[in-house]
Amino acid sequence: MTDQTTPVSENDLHAYVDGYLDSDRQREVEAWLGANPDAAAMVADWQRQNADIRGLFAGRAEPRADDAAIVLKARAAAARGPTPRLPRVWQGAAAILLFIGGAFAGQLAPSILPGERQPALQSATALSDQSHSAFLIYASDVRHPVEVGADEQQHLAAWLGKRLDTPLHIPDLTGVGLKLVGGRLVPVSGKAGALLMYEDDAGERVTILLGRNEENRETSFRYASDAGLETFYWIDGPIGYAVTGEISRERLQQVADECYRQFET
Repeated sequence: MTDQTTPVSENDLHAYVDGYLDSDRQREVEAWLGANPDAAAMVADWQRQNADIRGLFAGRAEPRADDAAIVLKARAAAARGPTPRLPRVWQGAAAILLFIGGAFAGQLAPSILPGERQPALQSATALSDQSHSAFLIYASDVRHPVEVGADEQQHLAAWLGKRLDTPLHIPDLTGVGLKLVGGRLVPVSGKAGALLMYEDDAGERVTILLGRNEENRETSFRYASDAGLETFYWIDGPIGYAVTGEISRERLQQVADECYRQFET
């Protein structure tokens, strides 16, 4: 008998994590995860991230009368499948909601991958891994951490923007206590990418990795942690972004929020 099970997509995985699947589809996804341990590990990581993010904001929760209607609307959207790309102003609002609740991670992220485009899902995780590696290589370098310093910011933006084939606005992070050190050209998934570096008054450094991939599909904010090295990362159109530092998750989240806001302008 031919297997008629619908292929499992990223949309299904996010809906599974957020509890939006009906019982039949949930069993199908669980069976698929049982046969795909790498995806199962990734889903488990998403579940931990949701729990951590909810824990961060638990003390600020303010239940409202229309909460149930919002959840029902999100579930209806999940049943309809992928949605068209949202205008940028709504993308920003979606990102804030995702940080606060984590509950709508699978539905508020536009342009969800179909099952046959799974490699783009992996590229988001690869971006986080490469940002981690770039931080370890360059952030500890005392004499040559960057190729172009902050005193040549205009040249830096033009140079890296040309290599990324996109206009590049270098974020001003003085509002969150960071000053620009400079930047450099780095490889990201075998293509030209950009690394921007910032530091605070105590010398603690934060890096922002940007990489271009035309096969990218948009993602919500995601979080990775490894031995005290924290990373927030997301994909917007063809450009992926990852913010990495050896600072608290809460502080890095503030930096990522500000980067997202300025990259969207």
